[in-house]
Amino acid sequence: MARWAPGASDRLQQAAMELFAEDGYEATTVAGIAGRAGVTERTFFRHFADKREVLFAGEEQLQAVFVNAVTDAPADAPVSGLLIAALDAGGEALRCGRGRDFARVRNGIIVANEQLRERELLKLAKLSHAVTGALVARGVPDMTASLAGELVTLVFRTAFARWIAPGETRDLLELQREGLAAISDLTCAGAA
Repeated sequence: MARWAPGASDRLQQAAMELFAEDGYEATTVAGIAGRAGVTERTFFRHFADKREVLFAGEEQLQAVFVNAVTDAPADAPVSGLLIAALDAGGEALRCGRGRDFARVRNGIIVANEQLRERELLKLAKLSHAVTGALVARGVPDMTASLAGELVTLVFRTAFARWIAPGETRDLLELQREGLAAISDLTCAGAA
C-alpha cells in the first residue's frame, strides 16, 4: 500500500462513501476504508480523526465561506444584504464542490444514523454561531445578529434539503432565494 500517495484524502472519502452506502455506516471499519483506498490505517488517521469525520470533512472551510462573505461585504450593506451574501457564497461553494449527487449520498448515510444526525445538527449550530459572530463584529446588535445567524442556517438547511430531494433539478442558490422570499412573505403577512 502506498504510504504517501497523492490524493489519499480524496480516495479515502470516496472509499468511505462507497462502503457506507454498500455496507452501512455501522458495519464499515477504518481498516476497510483504508484497504479500499489503497492506503494504511495510519494514513487514514493522518487525514481523519475517525470514520465519522470523513462525512464532515470541509466543515470549517464551508463555515469560513459564509463568514468571509459577511466580513467582506461592503461596509454599508444592510443586514439583509449580508444574509444574501452569506447564503450565495455558501450555496455556490457547496454546489461547485462535490455536487448534488455526492450530497444526496452523504445525506442518506447521515439520515440513517442517529449519531450522525446529531453531528450534522452540531455542524449547523456552529455555522449559525459563526455567522452571528461575524455580524456582531460588523456592529449588528446582538439580538438581530443572533436571529440573522439562525435565519441563514434555516434557509440554507431548508434549501439544501430541497436541492438534494429526488427529482429536484433547480439550483441551490435559486432555492435559497426562494426560501428567503417565503420568510419575507411570512413576516410581511404578520405585520399586516
